[in-house]
Amino acid sequence: MQGKSIPYGRQSISEEDIKAVVTTLQSDFLTQGPRIAEFELKFASYVGAKYAVAVANGTAALHLSAMALEVGPGQRVITTPITFCASANCVKYCGGEVTFADIDPDTYLLDIDQVRKLLEHSPKGSYTGIIPVDFAGRTLNMEKLGTLAKEFGLWIIEDACHAPGAYFMDSQNERQFCGKCNYGDVAIFSFHPVKHITCGEGGMITTNNESLYKRLLVLRTHGITKDPAMLQENDGGWYYEMQTLGYNYRLTDFQAALGISQLDKAADRLSRRREIAAVYFNAFKEKPYIRGQSGVIDGHAYHLYIIRTAKRKGLYDFLKGKNIFPQVHYIPVHRLPYYQALGWKKGDFPHAEKYYEECLSLPMYPTLSGEEQQYVINCVDEFFEGN
Repeated sequence: MQGKSIPYGRQSISEEDIKAVVTTLQSDFLTQGPRIAEFELKFASYVGAKYAVAVANGTAALHLSAMALEVGPGQRVITTPITFCASANCVKYCGGEVTFADIDPDTYLLDIDQVRKLLEHSPKGSYTGIIPVDFAGRTLNMEKLGTLAKEFGLWIIEDACHAPGAYFMDSQNERQFCGKCNYGDVAIFSFHPVKHITCGEGGMITTNNESLYKRLLVLRTHGITKDPAMLQENDGGWYYEMQTLGYNYRLTDFQAALGISQLDKAADRLSRRREIAAVYFNAFKEKPYIRGQSGVIDGHAYHLYIIRTAKRKGLYDFLKGKNIFPQVHYIPVHRLPYYQALGWKKGDFPHAEKYYEECLSLPMYPTLSGEEQQYVINCVDEFFEGN
């Protein structure tokens, strides 16, 4: 087992996936063809949203969502410091300003009570939106956040890159899946190789707002439309108009074909992730040297399985020496040099910083075998028994 590399995450590509891509490569369309619309329709159905827009990657999804919501200079948006930097960068791309609120030390998610305090202690109208993150596959209570956002007149972009298939139970005891957008304006997903569904690279935006949906379609393709109902003039069947400044953030048809094939297996792979999480939880729940593990949580999608220890650096190095490659998710965004130059500093968000000092993501992917997982568990135990 020691001779085989075990990463923290790994893509799962089947023969059916390969066949779907090859079939599309042999078709008439490589991009802007029928597989895009098919993927969008199936993904919208999967999460329960009315509309979906496929894009080049998760960062493009964030950027276009911020543009569609008209983020601009002078506007301030709240997000969490425990996320990948793109969750904050999308606001900066549009000329807006980012403010962070600390995490809940138990869930590692944006602390809604901290967001409320921030809003209540700021002049009315200081903020325009919130970007919560369903970190590691665990969804925030979007009903509670949506109520807060409505009270203060804010929009919500739900960053659900880690959480397709995840859900929370609302006040009516009904499942609310990530991306359904009952309590937010848009949600975004990533199809990077280590995510639940991969297109190689790719992303998706979901929404129930028809106006935002139409705006996203135009922004995705250079700000150009051919829709006769939207044209200011019409010189013929070839005619198009660039009506706003947009980007080339399109997904290709063969990437969409891979996404469709992957989506067909999403439920089984999510079930396997939950099985792996349960094994980790049972292995570590009585161990005094590990705390704050992700646990077995209803609705969790388990993109990551995170443990915490004060000996994180030693454990990380030890596991690498055993050909196990864990990862740290994430360095708090406010601690990155770019954001420090904007005035953020160490000590601003103590819960996020304490979490960062101790967190470690163990291998978590559907093709992780029972034997491989037990090897990981044994190596973690071996480290602590010797230290």
